[in-house]
Amino acid sequence: MTYRNPIPTVDIIIELSDRPHRPIVLIERLNEPYGWAIPGGFVDYGEPVEAAARREAREETGLEVELIEQFQVYSDPSRDPRKHTMSVVFIAEAKGEPQAGDDAKGIALFEPWRVPENLCFDHDRILRDYWRYRHYGLRPRLV
Repeated sequence: MTYRNPIPTVDIIIELSDRPHRPIVLIERLNEPYGWAIPGGFVDYGEPVEAAARREAREETGLEVELIEQFQVYSDPSRDPRKHTMSVVFIAEAKGEPQAGDDAKGIALFEPWRVPENLCFDHDRILRDYWRYRHYGLRPRLV
């Protein structure tokens, strides 16, 4: 019998604590699906999700992050058009100047009132949940 399981990933909402309004870092993806995304990627075999989050943040943004909290897990089978993934999302802090790296074509800082419309995956939902949590203390409801 062959088993098919979701592939674990991490996404890291990086708040720049040394800037006014604590903007977050988004990357413009170099590979499909194209658009803007929360930094993140696949968890390697044998790697704890916390280590994967720090590694992906460093590879994609050049920033050393401090993980503040595990925010939520997103696992809708349609969240990634390429395959079924489940993402452990972390909120992190960093200081410094982010640099696009790894599979990032570009990088930019965003405040809640100017997030780009062409977000990849389910990152629009994740960011809506995050802003609601940050501004009103409301965690996402489980579906």
